[in-house]
Amino acid sequence: MTTKYGFGKTVACAFDEAVERVTAALQTEGFGILSDIDVAATLKKKLGADMPAYRILGACNPALAQRAIEAEPSIGLLLPCNVLVRQIAGGAVSVEFMDTDAVLRLVDKPAIAALAGEVRQKLERVMDAL
Repeated sequence: MTTKYGFGKTVACAFDEAVERVTAALQTEGFGILSDIDVAATLKKKLGADMPAYRILGACNPALAQRAIEAEPSIGLLLPCNVLVRQIAGGAVSVEFMDTDAVLRLVDKPAIAALAGEVRQKLERVMDAL
């Protein structure tokens, strides 16, 4: 799975296990989860709408975030790195990662471009570990 703004893969495991696996793999690369948005639960509560499991994890590597903020104080508008875990047809789970190269290209600063590449490499290793 690849879009202009993300990349990912399908994993053959239960949804909750996929969330646990991606969280553990992120930790291995120095990321913590700043936010965990359960979109399916929110839409059910607010609109009464049913949808497959869909969670957005806001991942942050503090050392890399600090470097980004020092280089561009307004970069917080583009942080944290979102990781989407969603149930797809047939019981499989899709795990998708924000493409930091694409998103942080908006900043147009060499220091941020280099940092974006470093973050993308870490996220690719997370994806490969799943």
